[in-house]
Amino acid sequence: MTPRTTRATRITPRTTLVVAIAAVSALALAGCGSSDGSEKTGASKEKAAAADAKPQLGVAGGYMPEPVTKDMAGGFLTVTNKGGADKLTSVTSDVSKSAEIHETVGQKMKKAKSFDIPANGTLKLERGGNHIMFLELEKMPKKGDKIAVELHFEKSAPVKAELEVMDPTHNPNSH
Repeated sequence: MTPRTTRATRITPRTTLVVAIAAVSALALAGCGSSDGSEKTGASKEKAAAADAKPQLGVAGGYMPEPVTKDMAGGFLTVTNKGGADKLTSVTSDVSKSAEIHETVGQKMKKAKSFDIPANGTLKLERGGNHIMFLELEKMPKKGDKIAVELHFEKSAPVKAELEVMDPTHNPNSH
């Protein structure tokens, strides 16, 4: 039987360093993913947190152009939100038998189910776009009157606001 010689593997400081770097890299890469794909980036985590935060709503700039008939009138305002996302779901008022939220699509109005209010954003109800529609007016508001409305939301408590009755052609967006 001939003696077998084995060659000893020499472990140098460089070999130790390469093995250590490979091990740390493997651990770092393993921590970057998740098996269900639910890992979020920093930006998407911030968006998710903002959407889950409690909405902080305010209303400003409310007005109603003086109606010319008892059939209908429009209402306009801006909802500001300094918190999490919410939705405007309905409006009530004692000025009409019915108040609806409407959207304008292709120059046609239609009743909307709700309007999104983005986290830390605004919802503008304005002429030519989304608005409140008062149907079958029970009294004819005149320029200078104040119309009380109550806005209802998906998450937040109702918010009361006043719409000032303005000239029938009033449009704050025109110059």
